[in-house]
Amino acid sequence: MDILDILLSASFWAAAIRIASPLIFATLGELICERAGVLNLGIEGIMVAGAFSGWIAVWAGLPLWGGVAVAMLTGMAFGLLHATLSVPFGLSQHVVGIGLTLLATSLTFYTYRVVLPEVSSPPKIEAFQPYEIPLLADLPLIGPALFSQTPLTYAAFLLAAICAYTLYRTPVGLAVRAAGENPSAVAAQGLSVTAIRMGAVITGSGFMAVGGAFLTLSAFDSFFFDMVNGRGWICIALVVFGAWRPGKAVLGAILFAAFDALQIRLQQTAIGALVPYQLFLMLPYILSILALVVMSRRAEVPAALMVPFNKGER
Repeated sequence: MDILDILLSASFWAAAIRIASPLIFATLGELICERAGVLNLGIEGIMVAGAFSGWIAVWAGLPLWGGVAVAMLTGMAFGLLHATLSVPFGLSQHVVGIGLTLLATSLTFYTYRVVLPEVSSPPKIEAFQPYEIPLLADLPLIGPALFSQTPLTYAAFLLAAICAYTLYRTPVGLAVRAAGENPSAVAAQGLSVTAIRMGAVITGSGFMAVGGAFLTLSAFDSFFFDMVNGRGWICIALVVFGAWRPGKAVLGAILFAAFDALQIRLQQTAIGALVPYQLFLMLPYILSILALVVMSRRAEVPAALMVPFNKGER
């Protein structure tokens, strides 16, 4: 099977959409934070916490959507901590974010060992199963790729549409964007920049955690260490790639996922027998970096990103 056959197969694009789904959730969460003027480097740890909390909740007896809700609430709790330290207190967003990633990751691993002290391999749960949308799933190529996915994948694309509409068609979205561009103008309108930024960070962190929960509740059926595997950092790059726009960010997530799905399949071809597998693992990151360099040259960073705001100060 050559590269063209791979790219024209429905299974390849189905895998790409599946791999992109957690990235879409987390990228949208990061985008909302940054649009409001806050860089959330706690995304990696929040995704780990979301993956664990959603899975352990379902293992304890909650339904799958209950696990998603628990994961989102967990992410929002960490988002509240991040927002409190970085917005009203004005602490370094870099330091707070990295510290939050270390805290969330370590706390997750500690909780795992406390809850399951004698378990050598994590127990499995009944994860979300693919749901075929009638008629649409029968379409050639795009049917199996887009319309034979799990409910959380459909939720990821629905969330992208909601975020795009909210940011560009509602007063709430305008306030969020203004808080990241010109917070003084927001304050002049009698709105609280602190409340807007904190709300954006808390909401965005909840979406990040759902992205982590996708891995345990939809992609896999259990939790294991290092399963997030740097996806949070990729999502930060995808926000830049998408020029802080939800639609472009989703396309970037799908592009990265396609590169990832491609390298997996290339390892199974004749080329894979000749080339070290480490080079294939590098492929999606190398191609994504090249795409990021090209796209980021035209991207406009929110003017007040990482700029603390104190009412009354210029």
